[in-house]
Amino acid sequence: MKARYRRILRFAALALLQTWWFELALPKFGLKRFVARGRLNRFKKLARKFGVLALDLGGLIIKAGQFASSRLDVLPEAITSELESLQDEVSPVPFERIRPQLESELGLGLDIAFASFDSTPIASASLGQVYRAELSESLASDLGGAKVVVKALRPGIEEIVEVDLKALRKVGQWLSRIKLVSRRTDAPALVEEFATVSLQEIDYFHEAGNLERFKLNHQREARVDSPVVIWERTGKRVLTLSDVSAIKISDVDALLAAGINPNAVASELARNTFEQIFTFGYFHADPHPGNIFVSKVGENDFKITYIDFGMMGEINDELRGGLQRFIIALVSRDARACVVSMQKLGVLLPSADTVELERAIIALFERFGGVGVAELTQTDPEEFKQLALQFSDLLRTLPFQLPEDFLLLFRSISLLSGVTSALNRDFNMWDAVDPFARTLLNGGGNNTIKAIGREALSFATTVAGLPARMDSVLTRIDQGLVSVRLPEVEKVVRRLNGTTQRISVSILAAAIFIGGVFLRINGDELGNWLLFGSIPLALYAVGIFRLP
Repeated sequence: MKARYRRILRFAALALLQTWWFELALPKFGLKRFVARGRLNRFKKLARKFGVLALDLGGLIIKAGQFASSRLDVLPEAITSELESLQDEVSPVPFERIRPQLESELGLGLDIAFASFDSTPIASASLGQVYRAELSESLASDLGGAKVVVKALRPGIEEIVEVDLKALRKVGQWLSRIKLVSRRTDAPALVEEFATVSLQEIDYFHEAGNLERFKLNHQREARVDSPVVIWERTGKRVLTLSDVSAIKISDVDALLAAGINPNAVASELARNTFEQIFTFGYFHADPHPGNIFVSKVGENDFKITYIDFGMMGEINDELRGGLQRFIIALVSRDARACVVSMQKLGVLLPSADTVELERAIIALFERFGGVGVAELTQTDPEEFKQLALQFSDLLRTLPFQLPEDFLLLFRSISLLSGVTSALNRDFNMWDAVDPFARTLLNGGGNNTIKAIGREALSFATTVAGLPARMDSVLTRIDQGLVSVRLPEVEKVVRRLNGTTQRISVSILAAAIFIGGVFLRINGDELGNWLLFGSIPLALYAVGIFRLP
């Protein structure tokens, strides 16, 4: 286990070091274009190495790879393809090691517990394995079916999870010392949230309870299904469920062959995900393609069946109300309401320039509001460049942070975005958000009237607070904190600053060089390092290298 711990930390350290060197260090010497040219190949190579490590180690490391492999909307296909195998191809544990654990947990021999049991696993995941079996005739008649699947934890997985969490906690501590990360999230707190969920995943009693709650929430949903728990054959390390195997949601060819429209599946998946989050406040936090099946119902319909309920997210009424406000603001294209809701949700840094952010959101709404992924990929890159230049200060500060209770929420929506993009490259998330938000506005969903009441109260509070806001603005003006931007003047100032900077660097380079020469004459090895260190400074001073 010590070797496992060291391997995880070694990989994380090298990945962080490589990222620092290429993305932060080299650009300071005018090598931005060089860094950009090789970025895709570097990340592809890193993804390949991570995939090898994850498949070799298993455990929680697989979970991280499964998340990245589904981010088709953000990561290039060349990278996600390197990680796709992590969704299914995990080496199984021999059945000889699994059987004693099954029988010990059930308190019965497998020959007695089941009418038949196939020792070849149908799926091998990071934490457990899945087998097909049949219930005895008497038990099957009571439950309405004989065919079941049996989930069994991998032997020793508790110790593996403990080691992985220990390593992740160490990485979280490293990240907390990086200012760019620590300003935006509490990395150790995120790790602890992930730890809580991971420990719940290796308790099948907890997963069975999650499934029952999910099924109760969706009992009136014709297009959403889930397995039935066979409690008589379930324990902490063994979970027996009705067999709901069907077409894997990412198998577009199989969907088309069955007469199922992938576009309709993408829309329904998005609609249901938003319903789970915004209506029930209880959602599937691991909806990667391996955990979702699609089956045809009748001639022209289908149903989506979720499996694996070990990782579920829950949000309280206050947070759900905040999310409802945010989604309503998005649909109504209300930039001010977006900023206010983001502040209340805690996703903005206290130092965020909300005025500039509001201007940026207005610009995004005007140009990209309602635009789908496919249209975005066809947009002239010059448009993005002009927006980036227009809001360069905002991009430099990146005033966003990740609250610790958003980890599973962001994971679920990210996976949703990846799956829907794989089903339909032209899928437009706005099409799924818009009708859902309008349902909220029209009184649909739980606690919606209360949410709209809070909106009215929020409006009244905003009006009441206008004098205070005006006083704040006047105070900032009085303190000299409000500035008028003149782009042409700023360019001249930047050039003057650059000239002054070059003179300073020239003096510093000369001093280091002369010091290095004297030390070298006296036989001090430090002289070699000083001579070498003066080279990049001298190159910058004469203009061969440029600082950004």
